[in-house]
Amino acid sequence: MSRYALVAALLVAVTMFAGCLRIPQPTGYAYTKQQKMQAAHHWQVLANDVASQINTELINREYLVTPVYVRHSCGLPDTCGKGETFPFDEGFNDLLVSQLVKFGVPTRAAKEEDALVVDYKVQVLYHQANRHQWLQPGVLTALTAGIVVFRNAPGEILALATAGAVDAALATTVVNGHYEVIITTSIVDDNRYIMRSSNIYYINDADFWHYQQASPAPELELTSSHYSGSND
Repeated sequence: MSRYALVAALLVAVTMFAGCLRIPQPTGYAYTKQQKMQAAHHWQVLANDVASQINTELINREYLVTPVYVRHSCGLPDTCGKGETFPFDEGFNDLLVSQLVKFGVPTRAAKEEDALVVDYKVQVLYHQANRHQWLQPGVLTALTAGIVVFRNAPGEILALATAGAVDAALATTVVNGHYEVIITTSIVDDNRYIMRSSNIYYINDADFWHYQQASPAPELELTSSHYSGSND
């Protein structure tokens, strides 16, 4: 066997051996967008969207005069007790009621026997890993090509193109926070869902407490020691 044939055979063997050791490589999902809640106005936008969905479903299912009652996420009939609610719960409840009234939905301040109950659930998710978001494949190449095209252009245009490339890179290369929330709103009638909506949002790490009950302070058991002795 010639030297070249031996080298080719070794390369084929190494390639096949390496292929046997390979495992499926992780790949990301296709590029998508997810909204981030950072202000009470965003709660109002969500409340308006949910109220619109509720109003549409009630009309489509001919619940035109059936009253509805928006229950706090703590699950109590009217109001939550101390420590059983949180800022988003209070704010979203008020905003949703306001939007339902604005749509003309017969909304009750207290639970009635014939009223449909609007329930919502808030689930806070914590991701321990640091999640980076990089430029989409091809973006950096396209931006670079755009600048190269302007290489003979006046300095002002080149500076503008460079600034645009930097802005695009900063906008798409970020470190995402650790927290997300899933907010689900539903209406059940006779053990049957007549409306259910779920939304997922990013939130700022420092604001996670807006979306969950405060953890009770740990109780410390106080003990005392009694010493007995005689004084000389």
